[in-house]
Amino acid sequence: MPLVATSAAQAPDAMAEDTSAPALAGWADRLAAPDDGDKPLRGLAVAVVGLGYVGLPTALSLWAAGATVLGLDVSERRLRDIRTGSVDLLPAQHAALACTESAGDFLLTTDTDVLREADAVIVCVPTPVTPAYEPDLAALRAACATVVERAVPGQLLVLTSTSHVGTTRELLLEPLARRELTAEQEVLVAFAPERIDPGNATHTPERTPRVVGGAGPLSTRAAALLLRPTASRIHEVQGPETAEMAKLWENVFRAVNIALANELSDACGHLGLSPIPVIEAAGTKPYGFMPFYPGPGAGGHCIPCDPYYLLGRLPGDGTSAPLVHTAMRALRERPARITGQAAELLAADGLVPAGARVLVLGVAYKAGVSDVRESPALRLLSLLRDQGTDAHYSDGHVPTLTVDGRDLVSVARPQDTEWDLVIVHTVHPGTDLDWLDTVPRVLDTRQRVRPHAPAGTR
Repeated sequence: MPLVATSAAQAPDAMAEDTSAPALAGWADRLAAPDDGDKPLRGLAVAVVGLGYVGLPTALSLWAAGATVLGLDVSERRLRDIRTGSVDLLPAQHAALACTESAGDFLLTTDTDVLREADAVIVCVPTPVTPAYEPDLAALRAACATVVERAVPGQLLVLTSTSHVGTTRELLLEPLARRELTAEQEVLVAFAPERIDPGNATHTPERTPRVVGGAGPLSTRAAALLLRPTASRIHEVQGPETAEMAKLWENVFRAVNIALANELSDACGHLGLSPIPVIEAAGTKPYGFMPFYPGPGAGGHCIPCDPYYLLGRLPGDGTSAPLVHTAMRALRERPARITGQAAELLAADGLVPAGARVLVLGVAYKAGVSDVRESPALRLLSLLRDQGTDAHYSDGHVPTLTVDGRDLVSVARPQDTEWDLVIVHTVHPGTDLDWLDTVPRVLDTRQRVRPHAPAGTR
């Protein structure tokens, strides 16, 4: 059975069975070898560049599969947090991290020279947007340049960071070629977008399918072999560009539907309806419908950012993707909409925002995590303070928070304070909500505290 198919469509990129690429013989041998039981990556040294919300769980999955992990991050503070376990992980992942302490095959370092020792390198650095909502590739460009500079023949390089279509070619394939390291000949290159759902034990990486698109058939197969133990299954596609677009498609889909859910939720409020029973009723349809729920906007590293990596490569007048432009604008403006609703609730009882004691309950972007990146709560608190409210927050996962340059401290026992208004932003598991019955005004941005009560006030 040939190692790599050599059909007419693949022939230009395929490595011949008798191999003219001796640097890649090790990967060819590993692909041809039988699976090594529960430690299929035994004998491989894998460098993970970036140990954040994506990189650290990825590193732990690779280590559990038998790989020697070389964990690389530019932040000494992040490495200290990992060593002390002061990081957002699921309980099972925390247990795995604790096991690495006494292991000699899980290295944490800022020394980029370790990349030369790796059989495979996985790039997991953030791709945020600027304050002007433009893609910010600074971290990714720097990471890829470092990886390319230290790449050696025989390595597999896998990019996982979400970015625009063509990123893998621009930041890895072309710079490597300038070093005379040609994909499918001296090195292997693939794009395999991350799928991490922080705080969700149902959607751990090992239970989630993974898309892989290589620069050629051998790159795809090698990346699939490397990542298979970290996913429920591998879906191979032709080329990194398809994989890049698939990731953008996933999150543009979510952004548009979240914006739509917010809009329909507001419509329900105007009609005197609670949106949750409506969504539940619509969800009984067994085809053509997927439930999305209203909220304070979109937070985290994906939904508020990823669509701009598509829009940034399209004509800037908005005519090529007007629906996406409109959805992203609606998500950006959602905190302002909530601030207006808060003012309306106060005004209904003759109060004004200035001087009103307002609590934002939960500021993490989602339940069960401490991540406040792009959280709508940051904008919400800023807008409330601009109106003159005496705004505070309470979140057991986020002890301190900086808003507009001012450090805030979480209110430990919000039930001990008399609030004019409580805005429910994020409800972490185990949060006591009974005390809200004593609050004169509650604005539930997610319509979930009492899902069958009319939307709005009580």
